[in-house]
Amino acid sequence: MVVEAAKGAVNATQDGLDWAAAHPDTRDSLGKAPDERPAGGLDPNRFDWKECWYPVHYLEDLDKTQLTRFTLLGRDLVLWWDPQASCWRAFEDQCPHRLAPLSEGRVNEAGLLECPYHGWAFSGEGTCRFIPQQPTGGTAEQSQRACVASLPTVEMQGLLFVYAGQPEHAHHVQVPVVEPLQTDPDGWVVINTFRDLPYDALTLLENVLDSSHLPYTHHRSVGNRANAAPVELEVVQASRQGFRGVWAEGPRRGKLGRQDTTFVAPNLMWHDLTSKQFGRTLTVVYATPIRKGECRLFARFPFKFPSKLPAFFIQLTPRWFSHIGQNAILEDDQIFLHFQERYLEQRGGSANFARAFYLPTRADYFVSELHKWVNRFEADPFPGELLPPALPVEALLDRYHSHTQKCGSCRRAFNTIRKLRAGAAVSGAIAFLLTPLLSLLLGQAALPVVATLTLVTSGLGVTWWLLGRLERQMVEGRAIPPRNLPEPR
Repeated sequence: MVVEAAKGAVNATQDGLDWAAAHPDTRDSLGKAPDERPAGGLDPNRFDWKECWYPVHYLEDLDKTQLTRFTLLGRDLVLWWDPQASCWRAFEDQCPHRLAPLSEGRVNEAGLLECPYHGWAFSGEGTCRFIPQQPTGGTAEQSQRACVASLPTVEMQGLLFVYAGQPEHAHHVQVPVVEPLQTDPDGWVVINTFRDLPYDALTLLENVLDSSHLPYTHHRSVGNRANAAPVELEVVQASRQGFRGVWAEGPRRGKLGRQDTTFVAPNLMWHDLTSKQFGRTLTVVYATPIRKGECRLFARFPFKFPSKLPAFFIQLTPRWFSHIGQNAILEDDQIFLHFQERYLEQRGGSANFARAFYLPTRADYFVSELHKWVNRFEADPFPGELLPPALPVEALLDRYHSHTQKCGSCRRAFNTIRKLRAGAAVSGAIAFLLTPLLSLLLGQAALPVVATLTLVTSGLGVTWWLLGRLERQMVEGRAIPPRNLPEPR
């Protein structure tokens, strides 16, 4: 496990020894091979968010014929498929010539990334290969100043990862993969989703590490207030590279068994639960920092069911349809988290979390451990930056720009729904107009035809309405979460 493989970096100083004394399972060695580096850099007292690998896209959502923008730790990137090397590339999204965004360009016939402004063209390594304005015999393209910054990339577990730090360090740092999927890869059925969220990566991690909020926040979606009970969490191992914890009783008042939690610094966590009813279930979250106050969530739900039937039905469900429901669950807490992190910032942020928050129960042990990690290792991804002004509720509930247009499955479904809806509207209008015309022309003989056309018109109208409802669900979220709706009587 990545967490276990990076034991004891905290022992390098007396402060580290104090930390280790509070966490007896911490060891005194990084446990790395000589040519390996821990994520976060070599400073034992500081965690550098740049010296890490981050998922930026599911591979199935990337289009090899299109350039894709992404912002990582405030740095604008362009992702593109290099046909010469048959791999994905990540470049800084600025042409060295006049700083035009390369994401507005194209991959030309020679397989080079071409700037849209003046046509400068770059190979997959970032070197300039062609300057159209240069006279014959010129060598300006050979200058280091003509190169584009190229970030290392790797494909693992269905995700494209980008290394945000010094490129020469990338192959020495482990990619943060989900260990159970790596060590025991057979038999999993995995549901994947993602969304750009209007709050920090650390706020997302704080939220998903906290299982005690599920019965209340997600009541009537994936939770039930009746299942609320004491949550006795325990941190069993901690270091600069993350921590592991256990909830011995587990969810639903112990009906599902023990739950183990792993946090792999700086942005990966998962809950691991095995029960007789559902088999083994993981809840996996990557929190990729986009900029201050915004992150991309990659949520993965791997299942190993005791029977094949549930897996069969999951695989039958279209990915875009499951994303509608998953977006609704995310919106259960999206609004209040956006404001919560601003209230915490006003009270001093993570550095003052113990005073800003009142945490009297063990249900908040993992939340406390996360903030202690931030403070102990100066692990703020955006040090000194302040959150932007709060967004209106309408923007917080936006689904189209935060998910639909960036998801290959949802984007295709959305375009298809719009076309089908337009077709239903036109067909319904034609049927509606034909009804009185045929009635006049055919008289009594038109009754069966008129009845049929009336049914067709009604059916097309219902279809138009249902498709419109689906379309809206892919554009905006619901204003009132299920937990706040009146209880059925």
